[in-house]
Amino acid sequence: MSRWLITVGVILVLLGVLWPWLSKLGLGRLPGDIVIERDNFRFYFPLTTSIVVSILLSILFWFLFRK
Repeated sequence: MSRWLITVGVILVLLGVLWPWLSKLGLGRLPGDIVIERDNFRFYFPLTTSIVVSILLSILFWFLFRK
């Protein structure tokens, strides 16, 4: 369990450090992300980005924890 938590923590730190470069790739502004803008209101729900990140993390964890 502690190995898993350390791995997740390291991945989150790496994503935080690499976020400026990842945002230049368009991550977070993909087609399918929901953006609603009104006069004094902005709602953003990164649906497609969440799916892409989930798939990438699933593949990464599959490689890390396969036996």
